[in-house]
Amino acid sequence: MSYPNNPFVRGYHGLSVERLLAISYDDDCPLTYLPLHASQSHLPDSQVMRYPCIFSDDFALITEGQDVPPELDAQCRSHGIARTVVYAVMAEEDSKPLHVADTYSDEAAREVARRLRFDAGHYSRCWEISSGHITEAAWHFLAELADIATPTAFLFIAFRIPYSQAIGVKLIATPWTDANLRMVEGTTAKRLDREHRRKGMPDCLVEVLRLAALADVRMLIFDADAPVLDGLPVFDE
Repeated sequence: MSYPNNPFVRGYHGLSVERLLAISYDDDCPLTYLPLHASQSHLPDSQVMRYPCIFSDDFALITEGQDVPPELDAQCRSHGIARTVVYAVMAEEDSKPLHVADTYSDEAAREVARRLRFDAGHYSRCWEISSGHITEAAWHFLAELADIATPTAFLFIAFRIPYSQAIGVKLIATPWTDANLRMVEGTTAKRLDREHRRKGMPDCLVEVLRLAALADVRMLIFDADAPVLDGLPVFDE
């Protein structure tokens, strides 16, 4: 799941590859892009490109050299030519499909998706941000936690950075969505938020940790010398 107002969110989520036909159907209309119907998904590109087809709002069917069942033919009111095959790299944003890129082979599309996923590691899971994003009271609250055993119910561990004024936080059981928290810890985001506030955690710290955890950040460092993160409030005290 993506959170458009969350400044910690980076990259794409739910990456997938979708095979689409680029169909021309009228001289003054742009190409339309549709997937093959599941009954023809086995056809290689060579039996699809430059072949006549019929299509509905949801799928296309190659007609030349293929048997099209009458019930599917009845759903397709438009005729065209499958000019080429496009392998689209898709992602999810706010539970809606997002078009990222087009390639012309399945291998190329999967390589794009692999690189965007950063399979060699987890991109943007460690952040260093200005301590100005939390109040002085929140800083002292975090510093006290760094000097004791942070309560396990908090689902994070605060720690000091040696030879530095910075304080780090290791977030646990991320992302802090209801689905993941129920599966991993048997709790919900609302109950976790309530536990934080019940223990006196300042609102600004609750919100920064919540946003970071929703973006699946695992290490968050607050440092007065670190840059400000656009999109987060800054407290001047």
